[in-house]
Amino acid sequence: MDKKKVAVPLVCHGHSRPVVDLFYSPITPDGFFLISASKDSHPMLRNGETGDWIGTFEGHKGAVWSSCLDNNALRAASASADFSAKLWDALTGDVLHSFEHKHIVRACAFSEDTKLLITGGFEKILRVFDLNRLDAAPTEVDKSPGSIRTLTWLHSDQTILSSCTDIGGVRLWDVRSGKIVQTLETKSPVTSAEVSQDGRYITTADGSSVKFWDANHFGLVKSYDMPCNVESASLEPKSGEKFVAGGEDMWVRVFDFYSGEEIGCNKGHHGPVHCVRFSPTGESYASGSEDGTIRIWQTTPNHSVDEVAKKIEGFHINKEGKPQIKLSDA
Repeated sequence: MDKKKVAVPLVCHGHSRPVVDLFYSPITPDGFFLISASKDSHPMLRNGETGDWIGTFEGHKGAVWSSCLDNNALRAASASADFSAKLWDALTGDVLHSFEHKHIVRACAFSEDTKLLITGGFEKILRVFDLNRLDAAPTEVDKSPGSIRTLTWLHSDQTILSSCTDIGGVRLWDVRSGKIVQTLETKSPVTSAEVSQDGRYITTADGSSVKFWDANHFGLVKSYDMPCNVESASLEPKSGEKFVAGGEDMWVRVFDFYSGEEIGCNKGHHGPVHCVRFSPTGESYASGSEDGTIRIWQTTPNHSVDEVAKKIEGFHINKEGKPQIKLSDA
């Protein structure tokens, strides 16, 4: 990658407050999709390649801290400061169920088989909900040592990864016993934890460090010091040769996985970057910021901005400040 080459992103407007979480679906027969969580309480669904706005999920009454899609992008889930997590129909935008909690819900994640949903937050309790029995009481995993910040599944839904807002480390929970079986030690609280698409690595961001862990044996593979405190990092899913990181300096940086050398620096956001995620194709990555925008950056040199811009022709903001898709006359 040419270090001097200036990347021009697709800028996705629509959120009125900071964007705090991004999640890409796997590739489906209809393409892949991007869902964003924002403090404006309205998760948004977009075409993952072009950034086209598809719809907004209406129903939360507080900041939404986390959102995700199931493997087929047919259902969405969200975790909110209104003491609830919601399950949505991603085709209609309807609420399928609201899971009530007793405090702020900070994280949620679908299991790989999409039969379960896990939630966690200020209560320090991991709850596993059976999505085939929506009214059934959840299974509660042992109490977390701190307020839960991130959650993700591992090992074909046999293990849960969690990190806390106030203490360092990533905890690995055995789903059957409900106990912590291992802790990946970090000096600072882990603000981002991602399992690579091939299941080989766990990518974490803590303080000014990005770390890669062996997802099967849990040893530390690589650790790189960043130019600033970073909130999020994501590994390129196809070749695994580079990763992106974003944080308090408002820049989205690209690094070589093997050496840690910075090979790109993308400027454009007007506030700290809270989340970065690679698309499932590896041809682009998205960043969400305090400035309320999502930016989608291309990684393939022959995928020009002009080409992608043609795909989003007609995308605009309406008078209410919300994005909408302008249908052609064809």
